[in-house]
Amino acid sequence: MSYELWYWPGIPGRGEFVRLTLEAGGIPYIDKARVEGAEAMMRDMAQRRPEPFAPPYLVAGTAVIAQVANILFFLGCEQGLAPAEQAPFVHQVQLTIADLVAEAHDTHHPVAPMRYYEEQKPEAARKAADFRHSRLPKYLGWFERALARSGGDWLTGETWSYADLSLFQLVEGLRYAFPQRMASLARDCPTLLALRDGVADLPELQDYFASDRRLPFTEEGIFRHYPELDGA
Repeated sequence: MSYELWYWPGIPGRGEFVRLTLEAGGIPYIDKARVEGAEAMMRDMAQRRPEPFAPPYLVAGTAVIAQVANILFFLGCEQGLAPAEQAPFVHQVQLTIADLVAEAHDTHHPVAPMRYYEEQKPEAARKAADFRHSRLPKYLGWFERALARSGGDWLTGETWSYADLSLFQLVEGLRYAFPQRMASLARDCPTLLALRDGVADLPELQDYFASDRRLPFTEEGIFRHYPELDGA
């Protein structure tokens, strides 16, 4: 079965976490909004029952699965992309990644997500300072400890899971948005950064990384680089 992935075309965003798993797993899929456009996605989403709250969502036959962690849990079970006995742990890691992604987004939109960044710059500066110095070390420390306890190169040991791929995308996004702060934290999370490098070297992803399907970060997505929000 070929899955249908619906997400905003033009930005990696939350859809990239799902896309990495589909690509690394060699799972056939159609990136529908890149083919048919955002308006087609909005029409499709509105006629689904139950209607997804927001993209991304995955269509698998008659099933419609929304929310990144839920989509990846589904794919993990269906495609064997997480050991069955460790599925709750992998899902827990994915949910924690989702929490951090939301907090990273809120550094540049702390007041109202539908207003421009320029309308909330003072609040963003305060939010970003707390995120860099309080929240980011706490999250990265937790991921580092989880990896250190795994006994292998990946969260569940010797084989990658979908959450490992998501940790790669998380580190990539944070390095883009907060290069100074991530550089200063590098010495505290060597295992996490080694995992990032391991995913970057996966043979399963080399064609994808070299293709135009892998979109760059921009100031339109979740991870945005505003120099005034970064700092060591």
